Formats: sequence, structure tokens, C-alpha cells
Amino acid sequence: MDNRAIGVFDSGLGGLTVVKELQKILPNENIVYLGDTGRVPYGSRSRETIIKYALEDMNFLKSKDIKMIVAACGTVSATLPKEVSDNLGIPYVNVILPSAQEACALTAQGRIGVVGTAASMRSNAYGKTIRSIRPDVRVFGNACPLLVPLVENGLVQADNPITRLTVEMYLKPLIEEKIDTLILGCTHYPIIYDVFNEVLNYDVTLIDPGQCTARYVKKILSSHAMLAEREEAGVTQYNVTDQISGFEQIASLFLGRSISGAVEQVELA
Repeated sequence: MDNRAIGVFDSGLGGLTVVKELQKILPNENIVYLGDTGRVPYGSRSRETIIKYALEDMNFLKSKDIKMIVAACGTVSATLPKEVSDNLGIPYVNVILPSAQEACALTAQGRIGVVGTAASMRSNAYGKTIRSIRPDVRVFGNACPLLVPLVENGLVQADNPITRLTVEMYLKPLIEEKIDTLILGCTHYPIIYDVFNEVLNYDVTLIDPGQCTARYVKKILSSHAMLAEREEAGVTQYNVTDQISGFEQIASLFLGRSISGAVEQVELA
């Protein structure tokens, strides 16, 4: 067994949707979270910049003596080269494979939609992964660059007209393709899960990357005998690269509870 913490990182707040699910499914695990709020969003950056930022994020987490790294960021998950993730010295999990596996298992008509950042869509990582699992499936993607800023600024209410119209705009071409399953390919998007559901008239199966990834992490830790053996509840450390106050306020929306006083501002080497 391994009582070291699980390291989780994202460009900002979206990775908290993964943290929330990890806390549910693995309540005895310690977690170290890093939100690179000073450089969010990653989705509009170049491939080289995304890789550079991801390496800095992971080096910070590794300095905390963690046992696993979870890239709770769709953009990094779609961009980080395999030769990098395979040589970290500890297990690495991203959000793409777990989400793709779930979508392939649940699609009824073999028509899967994917929404994510511009970088994620450019990489076609979801499409490649899905077709490696089920070559018969049709995949339809659309970049949604405005959604991360809307979520990061707290415009997440189900009846918010700006967020609703934005989601409608992005989903229109996917609805026209008659998708039956939709991967929320950015970890910010589950925060507006209800908006997606309403726009899709509850007719499309939504894939939440946080839930899929948390279950996958448990599977990996179990298979490697790396689960924590403590009986008490685990502790989560929150780290950000920008001001704490704004993070604490919005993070409460993501986690459903206050984390006031539990956040540290850090600098990345």
C-alpha cells in the first residue's frame, strides 16, 4: 500500500471536477492539487507552450513526493507526448482514455460528439482514441473557446442566458449530426452539465471526464497495490499560481463546499 498523495493538475479550476470525484470514490487518499490560474487558459496556447507549462506543473507536483500524476486538463491530456508521460517515474493518468472508453461503451448509435478547447480539438486525440477502441464509431468534434472563461468567471447558473446561448451555438452542428453521446472534453464543462442537458433536451448521454477519470485512477491504484491504507479521511492541499481569493470563491462552486484557508499561492520553477 502507498500513503503518498495523488497529484492532480489543471490550467485553472476545471480539474477540481476530477478532485471532487476522487474525494468521493477514494475518500482516504491525500491529494495535492495545482491550478495554474496565473496562465489559464491553456487551450489557446501553442503545442510547445502547453507542453512546457505541463512539465512545470508536473515537476511541482513531483516535488511533493506524490505516487501518481493525474492530468485533469483536457488540453494537456490531448497534447502531452506519450514519451513524456511514460518517463515520469510514477503512474500517469489523463482524462481522454477513461472518457473515450465510457463513450464507446454507452453509445447506442455509434455517433459520439466531443467538445473541448481549441487545442484539444486540433490534436484529434479524442477521435484517435475512440476509433482505436471502436473503429465503427463516427466522431464529431467542436471547439468551445468561450466556455472556460465563462466558467472561470462564475457564469455557471443553469438559467444564465449568456452561457446558455454560447452552449447552444457550439452544440448546433453536433445536434445536426444526430449525436447520441457527448464527451465533455474539458474538465470545466461538467460545472455547466445542466446547461448541456437542457440544450440537448436530455436526449444525449453526457460523459463527465471527472467521474470517468476518478474510477480509472482507483482501478490503476488497486491493480498496482498503491491504495492508501489509512482509515481516516484524506486531506487535499490546494495550490494556485495566482491570487487565492478569487480561486476560493469559484472553487466552492466546483466542490460544493468552502475551502477558505486551505489554499496556498505558489511559484513554478
